[in-house]
Amino acid sequence: QVQLVESGGGSVQAGGSLRLSCLASGSPDGRRCMGWFRQVPGKEREAVAIINLAGSPSYTDSMKGRFAISRDNTKATVYLQMNSLKPEDTAMYYCAADSRLFRCNIVLMRDGDFGYWGQGTQVTVSP
Repeated sequence: QVQLVESGGGSVQAGGSLRLSCLASGSPDGRRCMGWFRQVPGKEREAVAIINLAGSPSYTDSMKGRFAISRDNTKATVYLQMNSLKPEDTAMYYCAADSRLFRCNIVLMRDGDFGYWGQGTQVTVSP
């Protein structure tokens, strides 16, 4: 079992920055592959970024250059640095974990592949 707790969300003006954190606990093997997703009410959940155990990141194309995912395995924490935020980035952001060691990549994975999810943290970007 893996437990995930997100923090760092909030309200910011367009052009601002936020850093989300995801603190993980439970089985280390269950959280080798970590990711951030986001969802707006009425829309499907969207992948933002995924990072493997070695720290290699992958991003949805529209997030590249503005968002950066990282992890500190000593602190069991994954981060999402979000810069140059836009109103369309407004969403609930979720942290997710999976046990896979290989093929942990945004091209190869879907949200249904992740077995563990946090409760989410709201990000609101005003114009």
